[in-house]
This record gives sequence, structure tokens and C-alpha cells, in this order.
Amino acid sequence: MRAWLICLSLLLLQGCSAIKLGYQQLPALSYWWLDSAISFNDAQTDRTKDALASIYQWHRSQELATYQDLLQRSVELSQGPVQASQVCSAWADIQTKMDRSMRVAITQAAPVVQMLGPRQLSHLARHQESKNEDWDKQWLQGSASERLERRLEKTLERYRSFYGDLSAAQIALIKTQVSQSVWSPEWGRHDRLRREQDLLFTLRRLSKSELPADQAEAELWGVWQRWFMPPDEAGRALVQKMTQQACDNLAQLHNTTSPEQRLRAARTLRAYVRDIKDLIKP
Repeated sequence: MRAWLICLSLLLLQGCSAIKLGYQQLPALSYWWLDSAISFNDAQTDRTKDALASIYQWHRSQELATYQDLLQRSVELSQGPVQASQVCSAWADIQTKMDRSMRVAITQAAPVVQMLGPRQLSHLARHQESKNEDWDKQWLQGSASERLERRLEKTLERYRSFYGDLSAAQIALIKTQVSQSVWSPEWGRHDRLRREQDLLFTLRRLSKSELPADQAEAELWGVWQRWFMPPDEAGRALVQKMTQQACDNLAQLHNTTSPEQRLRAARTLRAYVRDIKDLIKP
């Protein structure tokens, strides 16, 4: 069910029209994503669709309004200077919401996971390999300067979608931030493989066992916890450093923005709030 949360997170970070359209189609989008990775049989398809429908109903009735509150607070913050600690606090809030949703998702997912067979898990392994090839082409191919340029363009694209046109000084600042990032494509590839192998190993173990529901859920929860935070001390330290750096970078850039750029950011956030209000309506 990790795909369901990824779909949700992506939708909440896209344009406002995408939120309403995408959120309403979230169970179907999530099933398509999961089935492309696993290739469910008929029985698994029925259980998965029922599980996704239950998760969606819970999220819409119990959780969606909390994103509205977070976005409203973000509107207020966006109109003045911000501190890195405020950015990190907002990210921690998002992580808490994702954890809460994943608890519900895992309860629904565990019975489906225990229905998986060798064919589905082999399909998942091949799917991971294919996606890794795409990832390598995007982030590992080319010279160091070419890879840095691709990272810069992706970062600029995200900021422009929020603030609009950026000044030459802001572009230079972002380029410096990207070049000084502690994240590297090599580490990203290594951690990507770690997460995928952890997931696949756990799914294989659960598919061969008859563990009680609570133990199966605990195994899946462990995968989720390790997804964002590596189990080794060095990995955890690096992730914490990257998180702090991201908070510092966003605060630093935001504090260079003009009144017009902040107004655009506020309009974007308010549009998200309006769309969520529409989705909450019965």
C-alpha cells in the first residue's frame, strides 16, 4: 500500500485541478500502480480493490481535513520570512500524517500480502529492475557536471511551479545549494536498492508464512519505518543531515522571494485549500 500514499503525496503537491480529479480516482490509480508492479490474480484483485476502497473512505472522512489545516497554516507562513525550524516542523507534520495513513493501509494490506505467490513476487522483482534502469538513466548517466545540471533543472522546475519566475540571483543560490548537497546519485542508488530489497524480502517471508494478522502488520510497519530511515547509524545520520539541509535551503530561498512571488505561493496554497474543502463535502 506504499503506492497509495505515494499517489496521495504526489497529488497534494501538484496543481489544484489535479487534486480534485486525481483524489477522486485514487483507488483506481493506486490499483493500476500496484497491479503493474505485482500482477494480481482474480482473487487478489478483488481483495486489493476492496482494501483500497476502505482506505480511501477512511482517508476522505477522517484525514483529508487535516491537510486543509496544514495548508492554511502554510498560507500564513508563506507571507513572511521563515526559519528552517518551521520548514522542518511542517515536514514532521506531513510524516506524522503519512504514518497515520500507513497504519490504516497496512491493516488492509496484510491479508493481500499473505496471498501473494512466487509468480507475483518474481514479477515485482522484474518491475523493480526495470524502474531502476530508468532511474539510472536519469541520475547516473553522463558526466558529473551533466548529472548536476539535471538535478538543478528538476529543482528549478519545482520552485518555479510554486513561486513563478526566479531571478538570476535566486537561480544562482539554488545552483549553489544543489552543488553543496550531501545527497549523491551513488548514495541514492544504494539506498533505493536497500529499500527495495527490504520490501521484497519481507513480502517473500510473509507470503510463505501463516503469521497472525498483528505480526504480519508489524513486519510491514517495520518496512515502512525503514523506508525513510535506514537501520544503520551512518545511514540515519546522513538522512538527518539531508533533511536539515533541505529545510535550510527552502527557508533560505523563500527569504529571498519578492512580494509578488509570495503572493503567487499564497494563491497556489489557497487553491489547494479550496479543492480540499470541495472534496470533504458529502
